[in-house]
Amino acid sequence: MSTTTLAVLVPLLPFLGAVAGLLFGRTAPGFVRPLAILPTLGAAVLAVIVAVRQGGGPAISTATLLTPTGSVPIDLSLYLDGFAVLVAVLVGLVATCVQLYSTAYLREDPRYPSYAALVSLFTSAMLLVVYSGDLMVLLVGWEVMGICSYFLVGHYWETEAARSASLKAFLVTKLGDVPFLIGLFALAADAGSFQITKILGTVAAGGLDHPTLIALLLLAGVAGKSAQFPLHTWLPDAMAGPTPVSALIHAATMVAAGVYFIARLLPVFAASSAALVVMAVMAAVTMVGSALAALAQDDIKRVLAYSTIGQLGYMTGALAVGDRGAAIFHLLSHGVFKALLFLGAGVIIHAAGTNSLAAMSRMDGLTKRIPDAFWTMTIALLALAAIPPFAGFFSKEAVLVAAEQTATGHSDFAPSSAGWLVLVAGVLTALLTAAYATRLWLMAFRGRGAAAPDHGKEPVAMTGVLWLLAVPSIGFGLAAGPIADWFDGEELTPTLVTSVLGTGAAVIGVMLTYALWQRAAARPATAPATAGAASAATAAAESAAEAPEVAEVTHDHPAVPAGPAPDPGRALLGPLHRHAADGFHLDAVYDRLFVRPVRAAASLVRFLDREVVDTYVRGAGAGPRLLGSLVRRAQTGNVQSYLSALLAGAVVLAIATAVLANVNAGS
Repeated sequence: MSTTTLAVLVPLLPFLGAVAGLLFGRTAPGFVRPLAILPTLGAAVLAVIVAVRQGGGPAISTATLLTPTGSVPIDLSLYLDGFAVLVAVLVGLVATCVQLYSTAYLREDPRYPSYAALVSLFTSAMLLVVYSGDLMVLLVGWEVMGICSYFLVGHYWETEAARSASLKAFLVTKLGDVPFLIGLFALAADAGSFQITKILGTVAAGGLDHPTLIALLLLAGVAGKSAQFPLHTWLPDAMAGPTPVSALIHAATMVAAGVYFIARLLPVFAASSAALVVMAVMAAVTMVGSALAALAQDDIKRVLAYSTIGQLGYMTGALAVGDRGAAIFHLLSHGVFKALLFLGAGVIIHAAGTNSLAAMSRMDGLTKRIPDAFWTMTIALLALAAIPPFAGFFSKEAVLVAAEQTATGHSDFAPSSAGWLVLVAGVLTALLTAAYATRLWLMAFRGRGAAAPDHGKEPVAMTGVLWLLAVPSIGFGLAAGPIADWFDGEELTPTLVTSVLGTGAAVIGVMLTYALWQRAAARPATAPATAGAASAATAAAESAAEAPEVAEVTHDHPAVPAGPAPDPGRALLGPLHRHAADGFHLDAVYDRLFVRPVRAAASLVRFLDREVVDTYVRGAGAGPRLLGSLVRRAQTGNVQSYLSALLAGAVVLAIATAVLANVNAGS
């Protein structure tokens, strides 16, 4: 079987599994789990075979005309280069792990059949985006992922949190998709084709007439899909969905699609220096802002959500300085350890009965209850903090190296200002990332207080997946040397300068957070609980209550005793904590700038429609009704009256005729 045929089967298998799951999920429940796991596993295996056959060599491209359009044709096209085949392997691996994990995590969920089918469809859509060589076909997968995220985030639709989160995710990403679609059409109009190979050829020949406009329009769509500032606010709220969905969205699909899209079309963005600077600014603000917000979150999943936003900022920063190899390397590395973090968080929520870090910090012995989650999450957090020799260290260093090369003038791909922005923001974010990773680990696994409940061992389907993902989280960074040949051939190994900067910042973040945690943990024993601590406990309880999946997937738990929670993030951020916890009030800003004016405009339109337009319509109908009522009064049914009126009319006409004749004769 040819490589292209195998590549066609990779997105097709999960799609067929999704269709079968939706058709037979209710009538044949025994087939639901096989239909969820086997097609996705088959797609992952085929993706590995395609990657081995491609081998990092010349791109494999094939196309057939899908439909004539009269102008720019649309082709059913495949484009398999080193980037595509490796990202497809990541998607297949994470999706298979999520499907396996979900069989245990949602084993009591009555809507599991539709959930599993939507996950398969989600996977198929992302694989279509990865392998597609035509932008219109890519757009199909792009939009299918959007609708799948709407249904999956709103899985617990009985709750207001899930309903509003799914709607917000859909609308915010669509807000970016509108300029994105315009940008695609403008790009195809300039290039004369939607095929990626022809577009890149046009760019190389300098054939783009509006490179800056096209790049900025496309960047708006990427900002929405990949949750970059200022369209990132939907992602933390999307934590209202099931935890395995969060792992899929954050690690291998949806948010990764935007970064992958820029990497695929990087020469288009490189044609405009202004677009690269805008991208660098967007990445820098996203990295630092999301890391600060992560330090202030109490919900363990929201910490990881803001972490994802920041790590995507690293990838966008690498693209802004022209190193798509570093960006995709970090995408692959991050996809593995972030999937591990979310699935590990699901085990913690499953065992602790809460998603609140403050509540976990008042539990003792949670580490002993879930040793698999403890050890694997420790590995993943070390990778997230970029501590050598874990995977995150090598991939994050590749980004910093690329930024340093541009900042110091060793690369002329992007302006040096873009390089300095990414480098400074990247080093600062490395410190903050290590800080919030340490805070999460301390509050989740070093709690003190009532004994954590023991419900026995967690299901093997959940813990086994964690250890499977832990292996690449440890060793994938060692592939930095050989994997460079699969990309553009540029070195991905760390340099001494960036290693000292990045690792030094991470160590400072770890040590500072640990010292502040020790001081905060010792304070309740020597001083009475303060009002701030009490409010923190209240906030923890509210945070746990807002999570719709907690009651769905956890056991019955005794109430966690109230009390102060040792939170190093509060001391680290100081007066900034309140603002960071609320995402720097961006939702409130958008509400005042956009939501309220739109609602006011809608109210004005409704008033004009009801009181002005409808008044004219009613008036237009009232005139004929009045005339009709007058005419109706003349219809008496009396023949003598009709004859009298006819005679009177004839007399009036005769007199009028005589008068007019005399007037004309006199003139």
